[in-house]
Amino acid sequence: MADDRKALGRWGEQYAAEYLQQLGYQLIASGWHCRWGEIDLIAYDQATLVIIEVRTRRGTAHGSAAESLTLKKRQRLARLLQAYLQALDAAQTPWLGDYRIDAIAITLSRGQPQLEHFQAISIE
Repeated sequence: MADDRKALGRWGEQYAAEYLQQLGYQLIASGWHCRWGEIDLIAYDQATLVIIEVRTRRGTAHGSAAESLTLKKRQRLARLLQAYLQALDAAQTPWLGDYRIDAIAITLSRGQPQLEHFQAISIE
């Protein structure tokens, strides 16, 4: 069961990455880890650094993928963003530009992905 969820998550991240590239985002990393967790995707949207959380669900029996992005998860994303920015500083490549947190929710309905892209999500 856990392997099945991981495979679904990896598929969702790949699907989201392809979607973002079609929009012109420049992907720079995936699966970045630190003590607070993992950032699914990191990209540039023109001159803005964007970290992207990808949520993928099969159906809506337990809520949609978008509904799974709870306040607690959004706050964790804010900590992850700060950790990533600190890692850039530590590597002596500080980021001085704009940044934001996006979320992509993918819900499979009858095998067809329904994608929602939320830009600059609130952490409150």
